[in-house]
Amino acid sequence: MKKNIAIVAGGDSSEVVVSLKSADGIYSFIDKSTYNLYVVILKKGDWSVRLGDNQMVPVDKNDFSFVKDGVRTHFDFAYITIHGTPGENGLLQGYFDLIGMPYSCCGVLASSITFNKFVCNNYLKSFDVNVADSIRLFKGESMADDEIVKRLGLPVFVKPNDGGSSFGVTKVKEIGQLKEAISKAFDEGQEVLIESFISGTEVTCGCYKVNGKEVVFPLTEVVTSNEFFDFDAKYNGQVDEITPARISAEMTEKIQRETLRIYDILGAKGIIRVDYIIQANGEAKMLDINTTPGMTVTSFIPQQVRAAGLDIKDVMSDIISNDLNKVRK
Repeated sequence: MKKNIAIVAGGDSSEVVVSLKSADGIYSFIDKSTYNLYVVILKKGDWSVRLGDNQMVPVDKNDFSFVKDGVRTHFDFAYITIHGTPGENGLLQGYFDLIGMPYSCCGVLASSITFNKFVCNNYLKSFDVNVADSIRLFKGESMADDEIVKRLGLPVFVKPNDGGSSFGVTKVKEIGQLKEAISKAFDEGQEVLIESFISGTEVTCGCYKVNGKEVVFPLTEVVTSNEFFDFDAKYNGQVDEITPARISAEMTEKIQRETLRIYDILGAKGIIRVDYIIQANGEAKMLDINTTPGMTVTSFIPQQVRAAGLDIKDVMSDIISNDLNKVRK
C-alpha cells in the first residue's frame, strides 16, 4: 500500500510565497508511483489540505489527518518546506515529534539553532567554523551608529536575525543609512543581525546523509549584478547560477568537507544547504545554513542534483524512506 506524504507549506512569515513554490517543486519531484502526495498549507491556526479539485479540507491537529466524504486519511510522513516560522525554527518539528510523525528535515534543536543566525554563528565558531563578525540587537535596543562602524566597518549587512529569502535585508554603505536599515529589519522580526561585509566569490553547497550514505553535491557559484543576492536575484532571475562553480577542485573539496562537518556538528537531518564567500586570500567564510532549502524547479538543490548526475526522484525517496524505515523498525 502506498504511503501518504504531506508536503507541508505556507507558514507565518513573508516567505510564504517561496514556500508554496517549493511545495509545487517537491510535488513534481517525488515518485507518485510509490507515494500518495498531498499539499498541506499552514497559515497561523488554519491548517488545510489542498485536494485535487482545489478544495481545502481542514487538518485535524490531534493526529495530523483529514476527513473527506466520511473517510479519514492519515499521513505517514511530512515533507516540510516552510521557509520561516513555524517550519524552519523547530516549532513544527516539536509538534511532529509529539505525535510520532516522521519528517524530512532537522529536528527541534538543529532547526532552532540554525534559524537564529547569531546563535548559530557563535555556536559554529566554537568548532572553528569561519564566520563573519556580527552584532545582534533586540527590539527596543539600540547602538550608536559610530560604535557599529567602529566594530564592523562599512559596508555592513543589516538583516532579520530569524528570517530568510533576503526579506528585510539591506547592504549599508554609509553610516547615515543604518537607522533606516535596522528599522526595516525589525519589521520582519524581534531581532536584528548586523554583519560585516565579506568580499569574494559566493558559492553554496548542499548535502544529506541517510542510512550510512553521505551525498555532497557540486557547488553552485552565485553571480548577481544586484548589490547582493536579494529576493529578485533569488526568485526573479536576476542572477547567474553556475553549477559546478568555477573554482579549483581543491577549494571545491575543502568546502564540501566543511559542509559535511557542519552537518555533523549540528546533528542535521535531511537536505541542508550551506552558503559561503571565498575571499581573495582563498579563505572561505560560512554565511548561512538552510535546513529547509528552496526546492523550486530552478532552486540550487535541484540544480546541484542534476549536476551530480543524480535523479531528483531518487534523492526524494532517500529522504522519505530513511525515516519511514526507522518507524517500521
